[in-house]
Order: sequence, then structure tokens, then C-alpha cells
Amino acid sequence: MTETVEESTASAEDLRTAMTDQLVRAGTIRSKEVEAAFLAVARHDFAPDAPLVEAYAAHEAVRTKRDEYGIAISSVSAPDIQAMMLEQAQAQVGMRVGEVGSGGYNAALLAEIVGPEGSVVTIDIDSYVTDRARTLLDATGYGRVEVFLADAEHGLPDHGTVDRLMVTVGAWDIPPAWTDQLAEDGRLIVPLRMRGLTRSVAFDRDGDRLVSRSAEVCGFVTMQGEGEHAERLLLIRGKEIALRFDDGWPVDPEALNGVFDTERVEKWSGVSVARTEPFTGLQMWLATALDGFCLMAVDADLDTGLAAPQNKQSNLALLDGDSFAYLTIRRDGDRAEFGVHGYGPHAEQVAEALAEQIRTWDRDHRRDEPVIYAYPISTPETDLPTGRVITKRHRRIVISWPHEGQADHRTTNDKEN
Repeated sequence: MTETVEESTASAEDLRTAMTDQLVRAGTIRSKEVEAAFLAVARHDFAPDAPLVEAYAAHEAVRTKRDEYGIAISSVSAPDIQAMMLEQAQAQVGMRVGEVGSGGYNAALLAEIVGPEGSVVTIDIDSYVTDRARTLLDATGYGRVEVFLADAEHGLPDHGTVDRLMVTVGAWDIPPAWTDQLAEDGRLIVPLRMRGLTRSVAFDRDGDRLVSRSAEVCGFVTMQGEGEHAERLLLIRGKEIALRFDDGWPVDPEALNGVFDTERVEKWSGVSVARTEPFTGLQMWLATALDGFCLMAVDADLDTGLAAPQNKQSNLALLDGDSFAYLTIRRDGDRAEFGVHGYGPHAEQVAEALAEQIRTWDRDHRRDEPVIYAYPISTPETDLPTGRVITKRHRRIVISWPHEGQADHRTTNDKEN
């Protein structure tokens, strides 16, 4: 929101222009095509129950459906996330585009970009969502967008190939149908979960494999249907603290009983970042480098203050048998230093292992981004590039860092169940 727009009296057009300008200034919108689409499509028409100011908040999603527990299962994604993914897609006039996860607004943006010469088809597994999207698209002049009720695991129904396929729900895997329907030079944009971390990955098709061109931090409601895959939680210290596993469930989870009764070990890495400096590369590096990587969460309602993680909702952690360690920080002026708190009989060793990988990232990969590959599940290990291999149901995902040959992780293969 710009200072020149009075929120209480601003029109929808004023707010839309202010939102778009904000995203342009931030560098989220970089192309004229995406900017024009954001200026053309009335976002509030796709969030009719939200106040105008909320509908045009650049960094906020609008929830449109919740389950019986109050958890959002459908939403109009935040404008900054949608702009980011549209820039990743680089769709052009005349292209055929598919969308997994319907809401209406994103499909309308895509329709503006590809124009009448192109085509947009969107699918969702929930009839409430598809009926709503169909109604809103028709009412806003985007009747040419095709809407189907379908499980995305099986691809786009009766649509042939597409130049771009954009997935707007969190996916654990990449089903074969998505690449089967992708043109030879096509691009898939998918919020892919890898070892608990979700990145919006822009994959270009390269024969039977996919190769990443960019990967951005994001968060989405998770896939439903056959492609659904739930994380597993290991509760410790009652329900106050949970370790979250996408894969690699501990051999003996009972070994952590009473782990917080041991003395805490602290290690400080000597690695720091400015307060506003992102460190998403560190997150991905630790997920790549550590066999026992997992995420830690502290229940806000049960928090006794015992644990002091860097992020109480989703924090990087390392589990090793009967001991574990987690990432923490300490602030010094405008900088924050990464440290580690360790617990358990082998707290010293596991804390040092985590701290050393923080130093490795700082020394060797702080300015790097990994290349992410997706291979068919049948691909032999010997045909994969060097990197962390994550074996899913349909794909073998490989996260490969520059100079990986100096520290080959390929011998570690994480099988996700």
C-alpha cells in the first residue's frame, strides 16, 4: 500500500494500482506482461467476501474455504506469491497454460498474459472450488478459461499438451501426468516439498528429466487426493515440542524420551546475517547436507520457554539417535549470529555437527543456489548427478550444489514413504 492511498476511501482501482506499484518497486513484478495483468484483473471480484483493503494486501492470502478444524484448504494466494510464480513461468501470448488448483484469480491473470490467442485450463479436486471459480470467471469476463473437476494426480483431462503448467497447491511429488502433458520445451512451476522445505521451483523439461531454473520460498495449502502426503510428528516433552519429518522417521523414537532433562549444550558458529538478510540458502543447504535433518515446532499455547529456536513454528533441527540439536540465534546490533542448542547424551557431537554445516555453508555456498533435478523413479542411481537424492513415489529429486564433487552426497538416498 502506498502512502498516497487513503485506505478508508480508496476505490478498488486505486488499491489495485497501489498493490501493483508496490510489487513492481519490490522487484517481485519484473515484466510488463505481469504488471499489465495485475492492473487489468479486479482481484476483489475473486474475493467478494473480503474487505477491499484485505483483497489488495500485497502479502496476504484470502482464505476461501476451511476444513472442520478451521485449517485453510483453499485460498486466493497472496499477490506477491502469484506475481513471483508468474514471473517464473514467463508465459507468452498464444501459449497453452494449465493450472492445478483453482481459485479463478490466477487463471484470469494467466488469461490476460496469453491473450485470446492462447488458452488456459484450470482443475481442482473440490467441486466447491471449481463451481466458485467457474462462476467468478464467467462474471468477470474470463469465460474462455476452461474449468474442470479432477484429481491433479492424473493431469489435465482431455487437453493435450501445454507450454506451461502452474501448480498452485503444495505438492510432495511430481506425477508422470504432469510431464507427459508438458510440451518438449515446456515449463512446470510447482511448490515442491523437499525434506520439509517448500520451494516454488520452475522446472524446464529436458527429455525425461526436469531441471530447475529458479527456486523461491513459498507456502501453499497442501495437495489433496492421490497426491496427498502428510508429514509425521514426533511429540517430545508432552505436546509442547514436535519434530516434523517428511522422511527419515527415527529408528527408535522412544530414545528421545526425557531428552530435555539433559543439560543443554550451546555452540556458536561465528556466522551471522544482517537482520533483513534472507538465509533461505542455509535452510536448503542443511536439508541437503544432514542425514538426520528435520523441522522443529513449539506449540504456542504450551510454550514454557524451555526451547529457544530461531523460528518456533518451523525451525531447522538435526536428530541423531538419542540426541538432537536445533538452530538458534543471538542478536548483536543489526546482525544475528547462528548458533545451536543440543540435548541428549551426545548433545556435544550433534550440536557441533550442525554448527559445522552452518560454517560450511558460509564458507562454500553462501552465494550459491542449488540446481534441482527431477528424474523418473526408474532412473538408476548411477545415472543421477551428484547431490542429495530424495526418492519419492514417482520421482527421484536431486539437489545439487556447485562444487558438489568436493563433497559427494549421492551415497545418501532419502526414501520418502
